[in-house]
Amino acid sequence: MRTPVRPALVVIAHGSRDPRHAATVLALVRRVRSLRPGLRVATGFLDFDVPSVRGVLESLAAEGVRDVVALPLLLTRAFHAKADVPAVLRDAPPRLRIRQAEVLGPSPLLLAALERRLRAAGVARADRPSTGVVLASAGSTDPEAIAVIADIARKWRQTGWLAVRPAFASAGSPAGFPRTEEAVRELRSLGCDRVAVAPYVLAPGFLPDRIARGARDADVLADVLGAAPEVARVVLERYDGVSDGVSDGGIGACRRSAAGALWLGAQFPAPLRGADPARLASQTPLR
Repeated sequence: MRTPVRPALVVIAHGSRDPRHAATVLALVRRVRSLRPGLRVATGFLDFDVPSVRGVLESLAAEGVRDVVALPLLLTRAFHAKADVPAVLRDAPPRLRIRQAEVLGPSPLLLAALERRLRAAGVARADRPSTGVVLASAGSTDPEAIAVIADIARKWRQTGWLAVRPAFASAGSPAGFPRTEEAVRELRSLGCDRVAVAPYVLAPGFLPDRIARGARDADVLADVLGAAPEVARVVLERYDGVSDGVSDGGIGACRRSAAGALWLGAQFPAPLRGADPARLASQTPLR
C-alpha cells in the first residue's frame, strides 16, 4: 500500500531590507525541518528578499508537486494575512492545490517563547511580582489584530507579572496603545521595580529596531522570537491543522487550522472579530 505524500509546506515571510530578517527566517525553517524530517519545506518572501513566493510555487509545480500548505509567517491576522498572502496565492500555477494555514498567533507556545526570551535576558520567575512587562509588537490598524494583542497582554498578566502593557512600534494605534518608550515610562510611574520589554516580533528589522530604541530606559530587553523551539512547533501545528484536511482543489480549500481555532476558543473566549479594541485595551490591567 502506497504511503500518501504529505503536502509541501511553503513558509511565507514578509521580507526586509535588513539581512538579519531573512537569516532569522531561514534559521527558523531549519529548526522546523529538524523537528519533521522528511517534510518538504520551502521559504518564500513577499517583498525585498528572494526567493519570492511566486518563484517558490512555480519551482514546486515544475518539480511535479501537487499539494501545498502555504503558511504565513505572521503573528496576527492583519493586512498581510488577509490581503497580500491570498493575492499571491491566487497567482500560483493552476496545477497546485494550495491550502492556506492560519497565522502563528495567538498560541500558548508563543507565550512560552516570550518567556524563554525573557529568561535568557535575565528575568527569573521570582521576578514576576515586581516586574512590569511591555509586550511590544510591530503594530497594526486592523481591529482583529489589535484585539488579539490586547487580550494576549491581559492573559499574560494573569500568570503573575506585576503588569503587562501592550505597545506598538508603529505610530497611530486606533486602540490608543503607546509606543514602547511610553509604555516603559508608564510602568515606571506605576512603581514597577523592574521593567522588561518583550518584543512580540519574529525577526529583526526596522520596527524591531524601533522597539529596541524605545527600550533604552527599560531594565531588560529580550530578543525577538526568532527560531525559538516553540515557534517552530507552532509552525508545524498550523501545518498539521490543514494538511490532513480534504482539498477541493484550490484556494477555496483554505480554512482555519484546528490548532488555531482551539486556542482562540479555549484561551480567548471573548469574541475578537468585531470587538472594540479600545475596550479590550482598557481591560488590560496595569496593576
